[in-house]
Amino acid sequence: MPVGTSGFEGLLREIAPQALGALTRRYGRFDLCEDAVQEALLAAATQWPESGIPDNPAAWLTTVAGRKLTDLMRSEQSRRQREQRDFVREVPPAAPTPGITRPEDRDDTLITVFLCCHPDVKAPSQIALTLRAVGGLTTAEIARGLMIPETTVAQRITRAKQRILDSGARFRMPEPADRDHRLAAVLQVLYLIFNEGYTASSGPDLQRVELADEAIRLTRLLWSRLPDELEVAGLLALMLITGSRRDARADDAGDLIPLADQDRARWDRTMITEGIALLEQVLPRHRPGSYQLQAAIAACHAEAERYEDTDWPQIAALYGVLDRTSDDRMITLNRAVAVAMADGPAAGLRLIAEVADHPQLADHHRLFAVRAHLLEQSGDHAAAHQAYQEAARRTLSATERRYLHSRAARLNPPTCQTHTTS
Repeated sequence: MPVGTSGFEGLLREIAPQALGALTRRYGRFDLCEDAVQEALLAAATQWPESGIPDNPAAWLTTVAGRKLTDLMRSEQSRRQREQRDFVREVPPAAPTPGITRPEDRDDTLITVFLCCHPDVKAPSQIALTLRAVGGLTTAEIARGLMIPETTVAQRITRAKQRILDSGARFRMPEPADRDHRLAAVLQVLYLIFNEGYTASSGPDLQRVELADEAIRLTRLLWSRLPDELEVAGLLALMLITGSRRDARADDAGDLIPLADQDRARWDRTMITEGIALLEQVLPRHRPGSYQLQAAIAACHAEAERYEDTDWPQIAALYGVLDRTSDDRMITLNRAVAVAMADGPAAGLRLIAEVADHPQLADHHRLFAVRAHLLEQSGDHAAAHQAYQEAARRTLSATERRYLHSRAARLNPPTCQTHTTS
């Protein structure tokens, strides 16, 4: 039976790492295996909407990827004058039956993450490769998420695969010392996958829930393997508490509902409880890292019964610590909102002015959206209207664009008065 894209997108994200792991474990060549799986995913995206999902989609994807891999290796034979007759005669093994996820399959995905974060690969390339191989993001989606050109992402992925090939790395979990060296990159990648799922960088939908769920699943698995790594617990807590809001973030028409207007009764209290319990385990150890601090901020929101009860001074203080220890200027934007809520919009606008020319923010829609919000709070409606329009022009998310246009429409300059901040 034919199915729509939403019917198999999450399934493809789940089984792609299984196919990649099966091929890489058997044949070694991670670079070619990753290319083969990408081609198989494209074939599935083209064929399944018309023909329907196969009875065993994981086996289908692995088999098709195996055939693509055969073609790729045959092509390489021609270039390098090598023979791979044993490989050509082999047929990739069938993947597990869908719905039955064995521990080794789950480990395959973690192994893939750690392989992509190989120390011979530079950090930016680690992130780009893992987002594609594990997160299933396209090159364009990765470029938008990282705020860099698409050609740069493609180059990083190519270089990363070549370095892994040159290193002779095997498809297995690294030894503890090597694993610890890669952990920071692994956590960053998992966080980026979650963020893309929580707020899609493009497309008609606000969220890609299956992507956020996969990031949570992998982080939970990593925490079970590394219970002494406090930042792993911090990241898991952050994902759980933030992800608890998913059902309250959009109305029945799919339009964005800002935090201040969300029905908190729709927040998932089970996820919040688990996230806060994790924080209570790790924060008393007095080694707070970035993810623990961000989770603590999320907990401040979750523990407020109403938006008006939010402890903004505490949130501003936590963001202040984060801002001093991070190069991520998005944190400065978030801090500006908290400072504005605690000390007034003028204080938040001053913070934004300090970083407005930073390359990470200069053309990003969030800079204009936050500025618009604070200008509106300050009473400068004409400037806020213009900033909302600029933010809407820059975002690639249809849901965010509708929301920003609606905010601008409320402040139409001919019908509003303009006030300046002191």
